[in-house]
Amino acid sequence: MALQESSYERLRAADCANEIAYIRACLRLFFAANPGAPGGEVSMPPLSLPPLSVANVADIARLNKVATFVLKALSRSTGERPRDLLQWLDTYRRRTMAMNSSCIMDSMAIHAALRERNIDFVFLKGPFQQQLLYGDHFMKPSGDADILVASSGFSRARDALRAIGYEVAGKSRSVWWVRFLGEQHMTRIAGTTSSTVDLHYRLQQPGSPSPRDTDGFLRRKRPVEIAGTSVPFISASDTLLLSSISVAKALFNREPCAGYVCDVRASASRLNTTEQQTLLDYATEQGLVDTLLLGLRAADVLLGGTGTLLSERATRILSRIGNEDLLNMVIAPWLSSLRWPQRRTVLWELCGRAPVRYMAEASWAASADLSRRIFERPGGR
Repeated sequence: MALQESSYERLRAADCANEIAYIRACLRLFFAANPGAPGGEVSMPPLSLPPLSVANVADIARLNKVATFVLKALSRSTGERPRDLLQWLDTYRRRTMAMNSSCIMDSMAIHAALRERNIDFVFLKGPFQQQLLYGDHFMKPSGDADILVASSGFSRARDALRAIGYEVAGKSRSVWWVRFLGEQHMTRIAGTTSSTVDLHYRLQQPGSPSPRDTDGFLRRKRPVEIAGTSVPFISASDTLLLSSISVAKALFNREPCAGYVCDVRASASRLNTTEQQTLLDYATEQGLVDTLLLGLRAADVLLGGTGTLLSERATRILSRIGNEDLLNMVIAPWLSSLRWPQRRTVLWELCGRAPVRYMAEASWAASADLSRRIFERPGGR
């Protein structure tokens, strides 16, 4: 979700400290009330702050994709609830429901097309994940359906999607998209409506580590029931890893990512101590244990520490970045006061400070950057 510079500039010019604190309090309230289960009345933490800017609260919540979390937290609260904000949040929720309903219908058509050709695939993120994590398909807007296939099945999957009306979007035809990002956007236009599917065979952006065994995400898939049909979705452990990958990618691009951080917490909160250790072992095998720890530490600074094995391990990652700075990098990356670490420093940490791994990932990132400069420039395609 790349932001336009105007969005950054407007929020940078405003004093958003109160609004950031308000959204953080709402998110903590949401998770304190047990996400995915009916919540009772919980007192909203008193915020002795100057009047809030509803417009700024709305913008920050929207950019982080946590507006519905805020709405649910306020609906459980006995504290003061700004009427204008509630109206905006309700409208946002209704739009999310409409968008995700379309995404689910598109996903069912995609599922049928790929199954008909016996193509092995799995859904990523989106409304299916939201139902699994929160018991609600409509927590965050999902305009695209994301699917993962093996690299050997990428062309066949693309052909299957073309057979039901999808075409590769122009920007994703380049070498940078296909070779280095390992994905293509495909769109289908029907009258005044359009739908998009993101077809992946990779799961990471150059500049941060990728899974050692991406095809394992396909082998470990689990069935999810939707409208009487069983569709393939990634496993619980892979859901947590992918959410952490999304956090790392957002921080690399300096984009708001509180919504991904919430997914990390919702996934991790379901694990007992034995399952947490199993997850750490699995993440190590995938070469993603430090990416996982980054997602977990981000969850702790945004939502509060949990005192679990995962929280204890997460304290060491990027320890030179203070908690307050990491919080703002997650929820308000536009702040001019932030001192961002160099990307190569972050990559070094996420590679476990292993020289060979770091050199391989850094070389891949450099090649990707060169390709992007060549093929993504105006007139370069």
